[in-house]
Amino acid sequence: MLEETYQLSNQVKIPKIAFGTWLLDNQEVVGAVENAIKVGYRHIDTASAYGNEEGVGQGIRNAGIKRSEVFVTTKLAAEVKDYKTAKAEIDNALSRLKVDYIDLLLIHSPKPWADYKGTDHYFEGNLATWQAMEEAYAEGKVKAIGVANFEQVDLQNLIKNGHIKPMVNQVLAHIGHMPLELINYAQQHDILVEAHSPFGHGDLMNNVEIKQLASKLNVTVPQLAVRYLLELGLLPLPKASTVEHMKMNAATNFVIPTEMMQKLTEFSGLKYSDSTSVFPVYQ
Repeated sequence: MLEETYQLSNQVKIPKIAFGTWLLDNQEVVGAVENAIKVGYRHIDTASAYGNEEGVGQGIRNAGIKRSEVFVTTKLAAEVKDYKTAKAEIDNALSRLKVDYIDLLLIHSPKPWADYKGTDHYFEGNLATWQAMEEAYAEGKVKAIGVANFEQVDLQNLIKNGHIKPMVNQVLAHIGHMPLELINYAQQHDILVEAHSPFGHGDLMNNVEIKQLASKLNVTVPQLAVRYLLELGLLPLPKASTVEHMKMNAATNFVIPTEMMQKLTEFSGLKYSDSTSVFPVYQ
C-alpha cells in the first residue's frame, strides 16, 4: 500500500498512507522518520506546532533518498491568522525543514487552539492566511495547499472567497468517530480527506468489539483501522514507535467485507481516555 497514491485536484499525486510525527520531539523524530522511509513510507506529516520540523528534515536527509521521492506535509500554526505572519511562517517552515519546497501545506486549525471551542470561526484571518498560501503555491514554494480540522462552514469560506479551492482537509476520523457529513461534503468538492489519529489516540487498541472484528480477518486492530479508512477513500496518518509496527500498520492489502464495513461505520462503543480528552480537537 505504501507505493499507492491518490491524486489531488491539481493532479499532484500523494501517497495513500502517511507517517505521522505528532508528539515526537525534535530528537526522537529523526530516527523515526529515517526508519519509516527505509520501511517504505513516502509521505511524512509534521507541523510547526509539533516543534519537530528540523528533525523531520534531518530524518529525510539521513535516509539517503531523493527529495523528489518523499512527500512532505507541514502545517502553519493554528494561531497564524494574518497575511504577513503567514508569509513569514511559510519561509520559516522551508528553512526549518531545509527543503526547497513543501509538498503540502495546511492551516492547522480554523481557530487558535486557545479558542478552539469558541464561536468565532476567524473567517477573515483564515482568508488572509490562505492568500499567503495561494501566493506560495503560485511561486512553487508549495506544491499543494489545504487545511486541517476545518468544519464545513470553514471550507465554504475558502471555497467561496479564495482563488484556489483547498485540496485537502485533515480531520479526526477513525472507527467510532466518523464525521460522515463533513467527509461527504469535502469529497463532493474534490477535497481529499486525511484522517489523523486513525487509532483514536490508542483508545481503539483495547476495545473488545474491535479486537474481535479484527481477529475475524486475522489482522491487528491498527491494520483494520487503517484499511477501513482506505476503503472509504481517506488518507490515514498512522504513528508507530518501532520498525515492526511501522511495517505492520502498512500491511493492509486485504478487503473488509461489506457487512463488517457497515458495522464499523455504525460502531459507537469507543470512549476516549482521560489523557486523550485534554486535546481540544478530540472534544
